[in-house]
Amino acid sequence: MTTTRRPTLLAWIGGLLASAALLTTMVARPTSADEGGEGDDPALDRARAEVKMLDALYKTAVVSITERYQRGQPAIMVAKDVFGAMDELGHHSARLVDASQAPLGEQTSPETDFERRAAEAMRRGESYVEEVAGEGPDRRLLAATVVPAVHRRCASCHGVEEGDLLGFIRYELPIR
Repeated sequence: MTTTRRPTLLAWIGGLLASAALLTTMVARPTSADEGGEGDDPALDRARAEVKMLDALYKTAVVSITERYQRGQPAIMVAKDVFGAMDELGHHSARLVDASQAPLGEQTSPETDFERRAAEAMRRGESYVEEVAGEGPDRRLLAATVVPAVHRRCASCHGVEEGDLLGFIRYELPIR
């Protein structure tokens, strides 16, 4: 009789924490409002904090899935499913966008003016870009956070070296 061992919750959390250590180059740098303390716009500060939380969550999950499951579809496919679900539920919009100028698929090419500006900024070495769009109750935070090839599997599929720029995650959140 063969048994399969299921990882315990503690082991899974440990894996996530270990994966999070790999993410130090991926997490967005503080914005000027963060460096100077509380900003003049508490709603914008909350939206920025939400982007940072979502960014850490998504990137930790992708790295953890990549580490845990060595075969099959790339982990980013799971992230894209989650991005779609969050958008469909009306929480926020997130999209993986190529900044390497060699996308694996056209669906990741920059589509908006913000995405094109963010791609240029990422190629210049920036790790975080943001803009506020709209006015009043329609204000939205557009943010982009760098996605380098943090894992050998990512580098192998994309034909780059570990650490090279792949693209960014573009977030769009309401400012409330």
